[in-house]
Amino acid sequence: MCVVFGLMTLLLFTSEWDDALAKPKDGLRTWGRFAKLPYPGDKALLYDTFPGDFMWAVGTAAYQVEGAFDRDGKGLSIWDTFTRGGTRMMTGDVGSDSYHNIHADVRAIKQLGVSHYRFSLSWPRIFPNGTRGSYNAAGANYYRTLIRKLKEARVEPVVTLYHWDLPDALQQAFGGWGSRRIVELFKDYADFCFLTFGDDVKYWITIDNPFVVAWHGYGTGVVAPGIKNDPDLPFRVGHNLIKAHAAAWHLYHRRYRSRQRGKLSMALASHWINPSRTRRQNLQECQCSLDHVLGWFARPLFVDGDYPPCMRERLGPRLPAFTREERAEVRGTADFFALSHGASLSFHLINDSLKFGQKEDLDLRMLLYWVNAEYNRPPILVVQSGWYVLGNTNIEDPKHMYYLKRFIVETLKSISLDRVNVIGYTAWSLMDGFEWHREYGIRTGLYHVDFQTSGMKREPKTSATFYRALIQKNGFPELPENRPAQGFFPCDFAWGVSANSIQVETTPTQFVDPSVYLWNRSSDGELKRLVGFSALPLDRATHCANYATVCQQVNEIRQVGVSHFHFSLNWSALVPTGDVSQPNASLLRYYRCFSQQLLRANVTPVITLWHHTSDTASLPAPLHTTNKWLNREAPDLFAAYARLCYRELGEHVKLWITLNEPNDETVGYQEGHQMLRAHALAWHAYHRHFRHTQGGQVSLALQMDWVEPAFSFRREDVEPAKRVLDFRVGWFAEPIFGKGDYPVGMRSWLRQLNSLDLPVFNEEDRQLVKGTFDFFAISHFSTDLVTHAKEDSYTYIAMLEVQYMIDTTWIMSPRPVVPWGLRKALNWVKQHYSDVPIYVMANGVQEDPARFKDSLRVYYLYNYINEALKASTLDGVNLKGYFAYALSDMRDPGFGLYGQVHDEVIVKASLSNYRNIIEHNGFPVAGLPAQQCPRDPLPCLDCQLLTRRPLLGFLTLLGSGFLITLGLIIYYAAKRRTECY
Repeated sequence: MCVVFGLMTLLLFTSEWDDALAKPKDGLRTWGRFAKLPYPGDKALLYDTFPGDFMWAVGTAAYQVEGAFDRDGKGLSIWDTFTRGGTRMMTGDVGSDSYHNIHADVRAIKQLGVSHYRFSLSWPRIFPNGTRGSYNAAGANYYRTLIRKLKEARVEPVVTLYHWDLPDALQQAFGGWGSRRIVELFKDYADFCFLTFGDDVKYWITIDNPFVVAWHGYGTGVVAPGIKNDPDLPFRVGHNLIKAHAAAWHLYHRRYRSRQRGKLSMALASHWINPSRTRRQNLQECQCSLDHVLGWFARPLFVDGDYPPCMRERLGPRLPAFTREERAEVRGTADFFALSHGASLSFHLINDSLKFGQKEDLDLRMLLYWVNAEYNRPPILVVQSGWYVLGNTNIEDPKHMYYLKRFIVETLKSISLDRVNVIGYTAWSLMDGFEWHREYGIRTGLYHVDFQTSGMKREPKTSATFYRALIQKNGFPELPENRPAQGFFPCDFAWGVSANSIQVETTPTQFVDPSVYLWNRSSDGELKRLVGFSALPLDRATHCANYATVCQQVNEIRQVGVSHFHFSLNWSALVPTGDVSQPNASLLRYYRCFSQQLLRANVTPVITLWHHTSDTASLPAPLHTTNKWLNREAPDLFAAYARLCYRELGEHVKLWITLNEPNDETVGYQEGHQMLRAHALAWHAYHRHFRHTQGGQVSLALQMDWVEPAFSFRREDVEPAKRVLDFRVGWFAEPIFGKGDYPVGMRSWLRQLNSLDLPVFNEEDRQLVKGTFDFFAISHFSTDLVTHAKEDSYTYIAMLEVQYMIDTTWIMSPRPVVPWGLRKALNWVKQHYSDVPIYVMANGVQEDPARFKDSLRVYYLYNYINEALKASTLDGVNLKGYFAYALSDMRDPGFGLYGQVHDEVIVKASLSNYRNIIEHNGFPVAGLPAQQCPRDPLPCLDCQLLTRRPLLGFLTLLGSGFLITLGLIIYYAAKRRTECY
């Protein structure tokens, strides 16, 4: 069992709560308990497997899939009548035609590899008018055949007696579930089913989702029978449903259990809900919301035979009362807790009036925990769980697949971490069918049904392939690539931190005050300026230490423990006119000082000449006002600017980035072409005129978030990811690191679209651009999933014919946190460009700046760096350095290792954790010796004189010598204090 980070803390925490949450009526503690779990480790994917006897199931409901609504003597159900009234457009008359496709259905069930199949009996198919006297042998034989075929396939049936399709004759004659007479009629129908099928059935569901039956069938009128004229009727219906269930349970217990050894329950569905504010009153409202939906039926069965106190208090006499005998009859009539959870039932059919001002959620894990706590640890069988896709979706349903994955992961965490006794999981549903009030507008099946063909052809969707593979593995077993790596990076590995920019002051702010002060004259520790006196004028040039912000920032960088610092220059500010003969000398001096002081602090500066941002004002005015990068002179102007920077700063800089993240999606192809030429000219300028004296290296840094196929079961699923990487990364990488031209796949795709937007390299430009690199630098933050299956709820890029989406089990903030994506990105570079040296120039996560205990960033850095180690040590990637992004929230809000409150700089928890990784140069193996690396020579101690503490002189002098002596000391201190370090 392994959650990559923070698992031990989580296990210790959960074990402490096991005993505390074992009592009934303790569900109220659920929200507080989950709020205290370690974040984000608790949200990470859990690598573990389910118990060996876990029940893997899939399910259907009779009216949704059977069809044959008037065949072989079947009577009408309330849904047959309901779908022919009002404004409804479709019916379930044919559904998926399972009545005529037993073999196809069983074949699909066998393909999935499930151990159980949940299906419902159609009451009017067996008793057309609802009573035993109307018995229809053909209907009963259909179910006998289905059960026999399942048993032959070694699949156990889970049989539901009633899944919403009441015989219409009972609705017309007695008012359906609104009548007390229905209790005995249901009991008699159950008796027949137990007698007829019970020898082959070990799990029975008496009634499915009584909340929907009562509230929406007899209250809102959304589902059959569509009654909505009596606000108290739903509660009378719910009362009868409970009594009917209890009657069937006692019947089975008395007559059949000893021989058939089966178990019975009622399938109860629920939403989940979270407090809108962190107050106890809001928690109580959440509890009451669950009581009104789930507790309405669960408390009578599992606790005391009566309704939740919250319902009693709010509904008063509208809620029917149980007699003492009825409470005794109802209490304990469930052998397990059958829980339904999913979009179409527990999410879309919960009225706002039942949320009591709180926020609905899809958290199955918290719901399972609440049930466990509230109802005294019952065994829980998830009898319905899943999602849906739009009705026009074919066999590719990534949205459904990832929601299925999410719910199964939550179930696994509930078992492994929360100690909830979940005994099985039922994916819903086996195949597409009639989706109740939404008709055929959505699809929930693992198998696609072609409703236009006579045979209703079934074809497995990607969700079916996923579910089958998961069942085969019995969960998510830990693989070697999932385990954290241990080991070290090379001794010369570059550890860095990045910032988009640095704080700049072009006017010195230190050692410029000529005033003379008296200190502690009144024993108050205060400095008091002497009016009319000033120190002797200093015959002293401006020094780097005169810039307070240089010293402050360099000191902050040193505390991180890095060997390198990456920042960007401001082209438009350095050369505002575009003419390098007229640079901003004071700003250039500041950048030179900053670089010098970094070196004195044993930190190597890494400088970007131009960082692409949404602010186009970062270009000099002549370019900004005339076509920007499309200006024909832009590449030459950039090259001249680069030569200026090399000449003025190059003695301090060994790593240069010409363009940072030029491959932004907002950049056009013509602009990109100009940028490639600009980069190449700048690289050649360094190579020809500066490399032999300065010994540095030059390249560009590309934005490279990883792109993963949403599913990789077939070749056509992988192609969209390759296409996106060609357009995202290969666009700039292939001309420089490859063959001197744009990727073949990129050009051929645009040709298919009859697009002429992509420029053509002439031979001169091809030779100019090709090979203009010394290393491959990337910025990497997250991972995207792509598929060519279009779903409206995700971002679809029509030009590339790809759908962007996310895995719903990923940690979000706000982009997905997917550590293994970095390893895949690094391997992509290696596979495409051989043994090129690679630097990760920026890698970081956005988190609330107010979180100084930034646990998400701690998790992020630990796991992303660990994946980088795997790429280096296991995959042979020539990784030279890693730079965390970013230094401070002040310059890069939400990404910083430093926070800020007003003028106070705050060291976040992530900084200490990152420094610890740097100090160990990786992840050492416990008990083994530390890595032995040659140490760099210690800096000259004399060079650090006066660097760590201020000089303070105490003088007790009288007469005219006072000011002269004091002035000499101030002069000497200022003369010596010329450096930060």
